[in-house]
Amino acid sequence: MIGTGRRGPLVASLFGGAARVAVGMLWLAEGVLKYRAGFGAADIELVVQSTGGNSRVPWWFEPLGAFMGAASGLFGVVIPALEVLLGVMLVAGVFSRLTAFASIGTLMLYWSSDQLIAQYPVMVLLSALVIASPAAGRFGVDGWWRRRTAAPDRAVE
Repeated sequence: MIGTGRRGPLVASLFGGAARVAVGMLWLAEGVLKYRAGFGAADIELVVQSTGGNSRVPWWFEPLGAFMGAASGLFGVVIPALEVLLGVMLVAGVFSRLTAFASIGTLMLYWSSDQLIAQYPVMVLLSALVIASPAAGRFGVDGWWRRRTAAPDRAVE
């Protein structure tokens, strides 16, 4: 069982960290691909148009889609930036569990608009592993910050 015995916490940290870095790399690849392809307002408008009358799109996406369509220029910039930001934060281990939660939320938005590609289910599973593993950020900024703030005060009085 992971988490028991002497090696358990280390193994849990390694598995959680590997999931964190893997999903982070997938987000980076998605964001960079969008930047290189010139992703923008037209892509957002295409997504919004494809959701109209689509039986696979839930009813509650309609007002969100209308908002995205009205602000397509903004979303055309924000979506690739969000993907790169999620990737950088996950790879570096910054707010690992919170970022993994945001990762799942973003993926659910994509799924809800019927924009499913092969790696999205894998990314959801990896993000869920990061959320389930409190030690996922041990070998990242989260772990560094925890060690730094837990160190005794070494100031000379």
